[in-house]
Amino acid sequence: MFTGLIQALGTVSEVREIPAGRRLAIDAAAWNYRPEDGASIAVDGCCLTVVESSGGRHVFDVIHRSLEMTTLGGLSVSDAVNLEHAATMETLLGGHLVQGHVDGTGVVREIDDGDDWRIRIEAPEGVREHLVDRGSITVDGVSLTVARTIHGDDPKAGVTGFEIALIPETLERTTLSDCRIGDRVNLEADAFAKMVAAHVDRMLAARGG
Repeated sequence: MFTGLIQALGTVSEVREIPAGRRLAIDAAAWNYRPEDGASIAVDGCCLTVVESSGGRHVFDVIHRSLEMTTLGGLSVSDAVNLEHAATMETLLGGHLVQGHVDGTGVVREIDDGDDWRIRIEAPEGVREHLVDRGSITVDGVSLTVARTIHGDDPKAGVTGFEIALIPETLERTTLSDCRIGDRVNLEADAFAKMVAAHVDRMLAARGG
């Protein structure tokens, strides 16, 4: 479990194919966290297990499914990534509860980088149904508030995406300042919203509704 408050930026230093998927090495020498093998770290919002760590260099094995479901499959050497280690019972919950289970990838459609920096993201179907104004959303591991939901031209289409507003602190401490139109980003909908929706669906199904 994570909070969505990014603790460090890392740089991809190695990408290597392995039978199970792909091995990623990420350098984060300035981060004062030194994990043991087996620890969990969210990399751009995707929970990964440390298989090796030494001197600020952390190595992860990423399975094929994760490579397909997230942006990790597109990472190259020198790319920057957001990092957060797993929360503990003593961690301040400054963001919201984040599982590190990416629901899908969104596409950056518009960027307004004026005095009020805003990004508009098209969301996949598995995320759209859980979006509400002023609700929580995780974008590349960053806990954010949905500034507003975006609806398509067809009123029946419902929500198609959302807009986020970024403060200078977030832009400085995360990779979101590097977003460009057309970029894919990892999205995780609010866990509580997903659980409530699943429970309601089961109740309706049981009642024949």
